Parts: sequence; structure tokens; C-alpha cells
Amino acid sequence: MARVGHWLIAFIGLAMSAPAAALDFRTVVEPAVMYDAPSQQAKPLFAIARGTPVELVVALDAWIKVRDVKGELAWIEKRQISEKRGLMVRADRAQVRAAPDDGATIVFEADHDVLLDLVEPGPAGWAKVRHRDGQQGFVKAAQIWGL
Repeated sequence: MARVGHWLIAFIGLAMSAPAAALDFRTVVEPAVMYDAPSQQAKPLFAIARGTPVELVVALDAWIKVRDVKGELAWIEKRQISEKRGLMVRADRAQVRAAPDDGATIVFEADHDVLLDLVEPGPAGWAKVRHRDGQQGFVKAAQIWGL
């Protein structure tokens, strides 16, 4: 019995020291109905806007279960999801800067729920983003969702 306890403690320690898996985010490509099951005959839950980032949870043939920014789980047709990564501003007002540095010049500010395109992940804690009007810069990861 003591041997099992030692193995369990070793396993838990190993699991806690392993790096966490990266979350898998995608973007909705067109306005879509979200369902409570993977079928168009299932109960519609809500509609989701084009460009909204979602976290992939489970994939089945033509359907994907996703989590939205509010934590809601629902099913969407796979064809309505893009490989493109979009982000959503979660702060009241996010500062997008010329460089990934708190002291860098602010290029523009984006209000809560504004959608941004991910250009590339930046240095730790930052992401390079582009607004739909073409402006781009770096935003703190804590100010956005979908990274």
C-alpha cells in the first residue's frame, strides 16, 4: 500500500511540473448559430458574430464544441471556424503600443469587446495585433482573450 502512495505522489509531482498544453483558439468566419449538441436539429442556444475568437474543446466530424469569451460551451459547424486567430479586448480600454514595452508609444486604444487580428505572438506577455483599419502594434496578453 505504501508503494502505491509513493507512485501516486511521484506521478502528481511529475504532472504538476510538466508544462501546460497551449489552448487552441480559432475564429468564427461568419455569423453562426450555436447549438447544445452537434446537430442542426439540436436546440439553438445563441448566435455568435463573425470574427469572434473561440477556444476549441472537442472536435467531431463536422462539428466542434467551443468555449466563448464568457465561458459558455456550445457546438458550431466546423466549416464556420477558421484557422485564423482573432482576439477580443477584455480590458475596459486596451493600449496597443509601438513595441512590446509599457513605456512604448501608444499607437491606438481599443475598447472592451473590440476584435483584433493576431499578427504573431510577441515576447512573453504580449501579442502583435492588427485592427481592421490596418493599425497594428503590441498589446498586453492580460488585456485580450483568444491567445
